[in-house]
Amino acid sequence: MATPAHKIKLYTNHGCPFGKKGAHRAHIALAELNVPFQEEIIDLSVPRTREYLQVNPRGLVPSLEFDGQVITESAIVSAFLADAYPQAGLVPASTDEGGPLARARIAFFVDTYFSKAVGPAQKAVSAYADGAEAQQPALNDFMTVVVKEIEPLLTDAAPFFGGARSSFLLRLYAYIKHGLIPASLETELATKAPKFDKWARATIAHESVTCVWDEDRVIAHSKYRFGKK
Repeated sequence: MATPAHKIKLYTNHGCPFGKKGAHRAHIALAELNVPFQEEIIDLSVPRTREYLQVNPRGLVPSLEFDGQVITESAIVSAFLADAYPQAGLVPASTDEGGPLARARIAFFVDTYFSKAVGPAQKAVSAYADGAEAQQPALNDFMTVVVKEIEPLLTDAAPFFGGARSSFLLRLYAYIKHGLIPASLETELATKAPKFDKWARATIAHESVTCVWDEDRVIAHSKYRFGKK
């Protein structure tokens, strides 16, 4: 069993939320565990240093150094940390009664949201410069997935560590708030997917989810990035 005596170092960038390797998820896991760790910020705008490539030859961010062993990909890092500290109860242990089934359901939920819902949401944001009408087809696809495939999985609408995708949820609601996604989506979520809406809002209210969140910076960057034609 892991203990706080383990040496943990996270190579990260606080502005790296997107994609399979988004660093935000690793920060959420570490904040939930409340274990000491060293952080080293990697500048993503320049080539990786020779020192970092010696630690991680592929130069991926984030990466976790745990007692000298390097683990990459934020979803894998998060799952590893949850398993390394089972006493924290982030996910049930595979040896717990009902643990394997609970883990399978969480994995299925996370995979469904990431593989089917994140893409349309991101497509809608990418069409920001073209206006709300251009965004609507992707938003329709997003709502179809949420209503038909995500909503039925949230029987109790409770936050849980399957919220490894909570960094994406945080951005979704921030995009609505700041006009990068039409406000009509907020109404649709509340009326057509109330379990999802309740669960998402409760999840992104967690202090661990916002521990490295700089909303002004993210929104400014997103408007610049997606506002180009």
